[in-house]
Amino acid sequence: MAGAGNDDEALGEFELIDRFFASEADADGMLIGIGDDAAVIDAEGPLAIAVDTLVAGTHFPDNSPGDLVGYRVLAVNLSDLAAMGARPRWATLALTLPETDPVWLDGFSKGFLDLAAGHGVTLVGGDLTRGPLAATVQVIGSVDPDTAMTRGGGRIGDEVYVTGTLGDAAAGLAALGGFQVPDSAVRERLEGRFARPDVRVAEGLAIASLANAAIDVSDGLIADLGHICRRSGCGAVVDVERIPLSADLLTACAPDEALAHALGGGDDYELCFAAPAERSAAIRRALLETGTRVTRIGRLVAGNGVACRRGGEPFDVSTGGYAHF
Repeated sequence: MAGAGNDDEALGEFELIDRFFASEADADGMLIGIGDDAAVIDAEGPLAIAVDTLVAGTHFPDNSPGDLVGYRVLAVNLSDLAAMGARPRWATLALTLPETDPVWLDGFSKGFLDLAAGHGVTLVGGDLTRGPLAATVQVIGSVDPDTAMTRGGGRIGDEVYVTGTLGDAAAGLAALGGFQVPDSAVRERLEGRFARPDVRVAEGLAIASLANAAIDVSDGLIADLGHICRRSGCGAVVDVERIPLSADLLTACAPDEALAHALGGGDDYELCFAAPAERSAAIRRALLETGTRVTRIGRLVAGNGVACRRGGEPFDVSTGGYAHF
């Protein structure tokens, strides 16, 4: 972040909140919002709640522009609600800043609030403090407990699907870190897939009554599908030739490198889900209405862990996905 000018250094916590994050008190379901010790909301039924923290240098490059960080910190949380089949409604934000840079904050608030508005989300409260750059967002959404998707609902024989394409975000992050992509337009699109991932909320709602289990692909397909397997008490077989790869990824990387990004790179925030084979046609119809590609990539099987194969033969995967510790 760039240093703030003298006039802006006088802005305190509450002035910054009023300037960049104030919201209307009559927003849907919000009875008391920003400005009090706690928000009051009218929940009107079961809630799904998720929280994530993004730290500079760990989850996004140092010196990232504010709009990228603001968009991304909300997007990764909305993705968690999408994986549960929940409808986002409210959010809280805890933002830690090394300094008060109004230009950066203006970008951050725009990236955050524009995405929030696009998904009907109201920012109802949070905290602002000084320290190393980090942002924590909690999202709250409405969910039907009868159709809420979990990691533990998978059944042996279920088919495994993913939305969209995989690997673009990992390649985009590599490009931001110096990986050479000669085609500037391709590089820009790949970097955009990392910076501004698609949020599959509509897709999660569309498949909530059809899928037995789901997760968003944040740490890499193999790692995240492995979470479904562990919670569901089964294994999975993935046919790697079925993994959906974009033309941009295949332009930027050799085929095996592209596949490695797709299997272990993470940050795609696509949905990976498992559903009974007899619901295949219904799933494709539901996702066709959202305009999102869906691909069947494998099946849940007896056993444990995720095994990959290519052309029916075992395929060794060297990456285990992103590890937080």
